[in-house]
This record gives sequence, structure tokens and C-alpha cells, in this order.
Amino acid sequence: MKVLVVGSGGREYSIGLALQRDPAVEKIWFAPGNGATDELGENLSFAGYKELAEFAREAGIDLTIVGPEAPLVDGIVDLFREEGLTIFGPSAQAAQLEGSKIFMKNFLARHGIPTARYIETDSFEKAEAFIETLDAPIVVKADGLCAGKGVIIAPSKEEAKEAARGMLSGESFGEAGSKIVVEEFLDGYELSVFAVCDGKDYVILPAAQDHKRLLNGDKGPNTGGMGAYAPTPLADEELYRKLEERVLRPTLDGMEAEGMPFSGVLFLGVMVVKGEPCILEYNVRFGDPECEVLMPLLKSPASELFYKAATGRLSEATIEFHDRYAVGVVVASKNYPYKSSPPAEIIVDEIHHEELKANSHISYAGVTREEDGKLYATGGRVLVCVGLGDSIREARDRAYLLVGQVHFAGKQCRTDIAYQALQE
Repeated sequence: MKVLVVGSGGREYSIGLALQRDPAVEKIWFAPGNGATDELGENLSFAGYKELAEFAREAGIDLTIVGPEAPLVDGIVDLFREEGLTIFGPSAQAAQLEGSKIFMKNFLARHGIPTARYIETDSFEKAEAFIETLDAPIVVKADGLCAGKGVIIAPSKEEAKEAARGMLSGESFGEAGSKIVVEEFLDGYELSVFAVCDGKDYVILPAAQDHKRLLNGDKGPNTGGMGAYAPTPLADEELYRKLEERVLRPTLDGMEAEGMPFSGVLFLGVMVVKGEPCILEYNVRFGDPECEVLMPLLKSPASELFYKAATGRLSEATIEFHDRYAVGVVVASKNYPYKSSPPAEIIVDEIHHEELKANSHISYAGVTREEDGKLYATGGRVLVCVGLGDSIREARDRAYLLVGQVHFAGKQCRTDIAYQALQE
């Protein structure tokens, strides 16, 4: 099987690693890929999605997997399908579940899926009036895509109003904030739950927990994610059952009834409040860095999962996961997330410990390979050190041992990933 992976981050590198382990996969292409994906396959540069579809047809690509949200919202899946190509991901219509927070919240309301009390508006006066009815903290969200940064949790009503004013004026997020969602803050614990869907059926992956804040103890600014682990003991069989009955089944049935069946990855941002799941948001792709800890747990061939989902045949698949744990620690550049950092050469020590070598790996993200053949840290989140183990603690320890083997100027990371699961 020939596979094309669209994207350039650690998520796409991790999907590539999973495909590389699959004996059915003959060759992998990445479009555009990053400085390290060329170790797994071939990187492509392309002018647009139409040109990429032409390449896929001419090269005899059997399956295209789309990693990031922007191409999905832009309609890459529709274009490939029009060309008769097999592609994993939702249509542009279905991708509105992430592309528009207003569409998503209204969909949840229409189908009785539990979510926080909210208002959607382009009027500051209406936002201000609704804010007055809520207790602080208060959540303010830009409607459009903001690369994971369009959500503000305001600790006071005044700051919520300031956030709403900044978004609606265009100062904060430009056109993405021309409409906003204001909602009540839910007090509980947050989980990332992913389901691979084919329009009718789904496979739930082990629940993960992301660490959004820059600093230990969930302090500092929000980031794209500083680490993750899976599966989390915070999700039990009862919670999975509630998610299936109250969220996943109504969502797939509702999307199909509205003429936009959902195929691809449905990412449930879940807040668990007193044992009850409530949906914070939907995304229509794997989270990053959650993907980096989920892919190594996949026991079944990756091509089986993605291809059967893309062709509406998940009911024929038997998808299994290893009974193990994975912890991923993001290693970021010096100035992340405030501003870009100067390029820094990455040096990875040779690992002599066989147990560590067999139970850990690096997923590369913000890296560039220069003409000298060396890898340089050039992005904000540079790479993810992933450890595997029979317990969360063992996986965590291996991830941090691997972090210690990685060196570049300005390297920073959290030292407490998976702390929620390891608290005594």
C-alpha cells in the first residue's frame, strides 16, 4: 500500500512511524513533512491541494491521511474524493465541527448532547449582558480556527468583557473572532477522547490527557500542548459508556441526518463534572501531542484502521490496542510560546540501554534538516520524547530518560507530565 500523509508536525511524524511498522505499507510520502520525516518516507512540496491530488493519482497512492485541521476545513477531502481518491478525514461541511465553534455548539444543542450553557453572538452588548448572568471564571471563544489559541478563560467578568471586546474588534484573532461564543466555566477534569469514524461506525481509542500550560503544575500561558499520556485512569468503563450513548452515537446519527456524515477522527474535548461527561469542544483530527502517545499503543496495522474508516468499512475491522501506557514529553524551543527562537542544532546521544531503546522514541515536529545533514530546532514545539511501559510511572520515567539524551540550545520542557495520574 502507498500512503500519503498531509501535514508537517509531530502528529504526522507519529502517524508515519505507525505506518512504517505496518508490513502492508510499501512507501510513505509526506506533504510537506518536516526535517525528520524524510527518514520515514519522501517529503513533497506542493503548490495547492489540486496539484497534490494529481500527484496522488499519478503515483497510485492508495490512501491519503490528513493530519491538521486547516486542510480539512479548506475542503481537501472533497477535492480528493471528486478525483476518485481514497482519503481519511471529514468533508469541509463536516469539518465545521471544528472550523466554527458556533456551528459546533448549535449542533450539540440541536441533538441534546451535554455541553456548557452558552451564547453565540457578534454583538458586544449581547456578550456583555450574558457575561453578567455567569459566575467567574468565564470562557470566551473565537468562532474560527486560531491554531488552538482562540479560547480565553477569564478569571473575572471584567476580563471576560475585555476578551470579548478584543475578539469582536478584530484585535485578538482577526476574522476568526468576528463572532464569538461565551459560555459558563465547567469545574471538573478534562480528557481528550478520540474516535475514528467512517460515517456510521466508530472505534474509540484509549482516553488521553493533555497538558496545555507551559509550566509545571499547569501554570503559565496556554500552549499547543506540552505533553500527554494515555490511557488515563480517570476514564473508566462507565464513562466510556456514557460517552458512547450520549455523545458519539447522537453525533454520528445527527451528522448523517443533516446530510454530512462524519468520517475521520472525532476529537472529543471532555470535561468530567461529578462523573458526568460534558463536551467542551470537538476537533476533527488527532490532537497534538495526544497522537504521539496514541499511535504507539495501536496494536493492529495502522493501514487497517485508516483505510477501513476511509472506505466506510470499520464494521469489518478488528482494532486492538496494546495493554500498555505511553507518556509523551514535548521539548520546546527557548522562547516558546511567546516568539520564535533562533535555529539550534539538535544532538541526540546514542542510547546504549537496550530497555530504553526498545521502549522509547522521538517524534519530531518543528525541525529542519540543513544541507550539512544535521537537524535544527526551528519551530516552537521541537519534538516529543515518548516512553512506553506497563505502568504510567514506568512510561513516564522512560520518556524523561529520553529527554535527557536530547540537547539543543534553549531546550525547555515540563518535568511533571502525567502528574495527575501519579498523585499519591
